[in-house]
Amino acid sequence: MASDELSSKLSRRLQIEEGAEEPVAVDLHGAQDGSEEKPSTANADSELGAKLMRREELNEGQGERVQPSMKVFNPYTEFKEFSRNQIKDMEKMFKTFDAGKDNYIDLMELKLMMEKLDAPQTHLGLKNMIKEVDEDLDNKLSFREFLLIFRKAAAGELLEDSGLSVLARLSEIDVSTEGVKGAKTFFEAKVEAINVSNRFEAEIRQEQEVKKKQAEEQKVRRAAFKDLQSAFK
Repeated sequence: MASDELSSKLSRRLQIEEGAEEPVAVDLHGAQDGSEEKPSTANADSELGAKLMRREELNEGQGERVQPSMKVFNPYTEFKEFSRNQIKDMEKMFKTFDAGKDNYIDLMELKLMMEKLDAPQTHLGLKNMIKEVDEDLDNKLSFREFLLIFRKAAAGELLEDSGLSVLARLSEIDVSTEGVKGAKTFFEAKVEAINVSNRFEAEIRQEQEVKKKQAEEQKVRRAAFKDLQSAFK
């Protein structure tokens, strides 16, 4: 009996391989109780089919790729209360302690920063420091959130003994005098900063003049080197 059944299965498989018959998928559980395909399986197949169809449309140029929107952050226009030199100093400090080079300062990197400033913080203290300026709630500091520390410090919005206040005070970036021009309050400083765009333009022109001078000096050196080469020919 068993040999007849085995012989029937082998004959069936040979017919399928030769193309005489089409293979038929059998649900063993469904065959026993007569139940239909489970809805979860059907949903998964439908979702997979939709994804494959979407990919095929993209490959054929019919579908349209959706690019994530990215907001460009410009520290010079958003943080106008600070000079370009101050922002560059803050950026330098940020990059120094961004050990992972991922454009973020995480909790461990903040811990090392505070230890370097001789102001070590507890684990809870570090978490509270991040929380105070962590606008996107990702538990780490972006450069923009790092700048918010100094904005809050300049505005007098930080408690004197808070971790962020200590960071701003020990960072050697003087935001109380140069950044807000010695104003008594942050709002007075905002009034005094009406002509800040002119100041930025002056700083940009100064940077351009320095680069121009360096280019001219390099040009003179190259010409002198060529004259020296021709003298030996």
